[in-house]
Amino acid sequence: MVNQSTLSEFLLLEFSDVRELQILHFVLFLVLYFAILTGNLLIIFAVAFDHHLHTPMYFFLMNLAIQDLGQVSVILPKSMANSLMDSRHISYSGCMVQVLLFVLFLTSDFCLLTVMAYDRYVAICNPLHYEMVITGQACAEMIAGVWIAGFLYAGMYTGGTFAIHFCSNIVNQFFCEIPQLLKLSCSNLYLNERGALLVGSVVGLGCFVFVLVTYTQIFITVFRIPSVQGRKKAFSTCLPHLIVFSTLVITGSIAYLGPTSNTPSHLNLIFTMIYSITPPLLNPIIYSMKNKEIKSALCKLLCLKMSSKNIFFNFHCKFGF
Repeated sequence: MVNQSTLSEFLLLEFSDVRELQILHFVLFLVLYFAILTGNLLIIFAVAFDHHLHTPMYFFLMNLAIQDLGQVSVILPKSMANSLMDSRHISYSGCMVQVLLFVLFLTSDFCLLTVMAYDRYVAICNPLHYEMVITGQACAEMIAGVWIAGFLYAGMYTGGTFAIHFCSNIVNQFFCEIPQLLKLSCSNLYLNERGALLVGSVVGLGCFVFVLVTYTQIFITVFRIPSVQGRKKAFSTCLPHLIVFSTLVITGSIAYLGPTSNTPSHLNLIFTMIYSITPPLLNPIIYSMKNKEIKSALCKLLCLKMSSKNIFFNFHCKFGF
């Protein structure tokens, strides 16, 4: 038996033992990480430095970008470093920190998507009351609630996970994922932690039902809009959010509540990558890059106009809008 008194590290999933494939894995994850990093940082800087975007919707988008950045930064760099150095190791404390931070960012991301659904509901179904309901103070309180919920959830599940005794240190995932760690348990606390996961899933299901009911009301209101352009604008705002939220809930539920085998599962790996990497990659595109106000702010941010008597070249942004 391996327990906390002797366990000093875990062995993460190795994508391949062929050196060329390890390098390929490193390059692919590096490209993904760079794309996620670039897209979300642009959103953060655009909202932070353009006063025209200092509104509740963009405030939520900026926080979503921060959470997405944190989520992938917790898991991808370690996996890339292991592939580059032909290693599988992560220290016991490093695994604990990875679980804590990943669950923190994932939970806060989920809660924020729920808050954003409510924001869209008020904006579309009660537009005349929007400024009275979604005030600056209300936004700050909702964001504070999102982060507090994330900290409490992460602390509870991290403490419960690492209170168990481990019979093995081989984790069948490319990062320290709670279901894969629980599979290594050889103590009765394993059942308690699985029960806690089930309770968390019930709360998550409640949020999912809330979002579905909210969007049902939104779509009923949208279909009553006489203008085709108005309906199209409302759908373009709501549908991407609903798709990302549904994908996160479905794939995350499968990864956390589905049966775990004693051997690496390609299907489980796919579901994990979908809920952990796909939303941070797509969120900047579907929420922001097709938004004219965001693109205008990015143009101002990135466009360098240099002119003086000794400089004869001007650099101009041409985004075509």
